[in-house]
Amino acid sequence: MPDFDPKLTRRAVRRGLLRTTTNVLAVLLALALVATVGSTLVQERGDRERRMTDVLGTAFKLYNPAYEVTVGACCETTPVSMSFEVTASPLRAVGGFWPAGGDTYTISQDFFGRVGHLPLGSTANTRLSFALYDVGGDLAAKEEVRKVLARLPDGLNALAVVEFAAPLKENELKAFLDRNKSCADRVVYERRTGSLPITWGEITWDRGESAEGKQGCGVGLDNFRSWAGLLREHDDANLRRFDLTLARLRKAAGDGLAYAYVDQLASVEELRELIEDPRVRTIRLADATFDLDRP
Repeated sequence: MPDFDPKLTRRAVRRGLLRTTTNVLAVLLALALVATVGSTLVQERGDRERRMTDVLGTAFKLYNPAYEVTVGACCETTPVSMSFEVTASPLRAVGGFWPAGGDTYTISQDFFGRVGHLPLGSTANTRLSFALYDVGGDLAAKEEVRKVLARLPDGLNALAVVEFAAPLKENELKAFLDRNKSCADRVVYERRTGSLPITWGEITWDRGESAEGKQGCGVGLDNFRSWAGLLREHDDANLRRFDLTLARLRKAAGDGLAYAYVDQLASVEELRELIEDPRVRTIRLADATFDLDRP
């Protein structure tokens, strides 16, 4: 046997440690890449990205009917989640001033497709939210609203919820809006006093087709029905995070009954005339402002 050489032994040990460390790091890196890339491929398979914004982005708009919501591009992906951003700002009467852009929030779902914590919703207590909560309730009696409208200047633009004495069918709503030269920024398709009702606008679903006034100015009932047709039974768990259920959405879309609508551009003078219509139960004012650009 050769004589023991400490230097050669140390070099061999160092080479062995280096090879072992290199191999371990290579394996760990490979595992990390497999986990990251594999998780991303699994989460983005098929049309999951588009469907995430279609379902969750639109549900977020229904969750916040008193806000103007813009859905950003999808998606930011991690090994355990997917997310996208939305921008939301309170709906105001047209003609006033409000900050551009709004606040940005993140909507995320985990690896298994379950939605995480959601911002705004029932805690987003704007005056328009309260007006929608009260649809079907006893507040804002017609005679009291007349007094409020009487003391406001004619030329003010208003943000108002116009509630019907009885829900209108699709053709009845169109006739009502055409006759009164009104436009519905949102239509309330259920009576749910004390909670936010299902409220849909013409462009609530970003990828839906424009109705172009077929069902009345701003009304997007066909768009609503098309979106509801995309939903599947497994969506119900996530929809409940948005204070929605599949059954409620399908019923509201199927019935197509308008209980109220949101008007963002009516003048106080026009609302004084509108409240005298026997089909109008009451009008709930949420905002009023001077149009500084109108002479």
